[in-house]
Formats: sequence, structure tokens, C-alpha cells
Amino acid sequence: MNLPLMKADDAAPDVPLTSRNPEKDPNEWVTKDEPMTGPQQSYLQTLCREAEEEFNQKWTKAEASKKIEELQKKTGRG
Repeated sequence: MNLPLMKADDAAPDVPLTSRNPEKDPNEWVTKDEPMTGPQQSYLQTLCREAEEEFNQKWTKAEASKKIEELQKKTGRG
């Protein structure tokens, strides 16, 4: 019996999107200790300004990702 191969997009419609492509914890990223990216830096500067928090130029990619998530909740952008 030959079963058709399923692609990632073939998941049942009732399966939440996060289950189809679970987000990896930033602490597990191979690049977690690299400097934050340009887009992260730009977005964080905006979020920090809106949240009235200090921006740290030295955040790593992982730290920046976590801070973005935190500030999105705080500012209502999440």
C-alpha cells in the first residue's frame, strides 16, 4: 500500500499553526550569542522608546528576541 507523502502545508486545518512549526527557544539557537541583527536593533529601539525603557546596544540575538517579545506585550504590539 502506497501512502501519499505529506508536506508541511498538508496538516489538518484544525491543528494550530504553532504546532505545525513550533518556535525554537532563543536559548537553543546556534546563533544566540551573536550580536542582534539590524532589524532587531531598529525594532527594539522603537519598542524601548514606546515602553520608556533603556535600549542596550550589546544585546545578543537571543536577548533581543526575548526583549522584543516582552516589550510587545508591554506596548500592546504583540
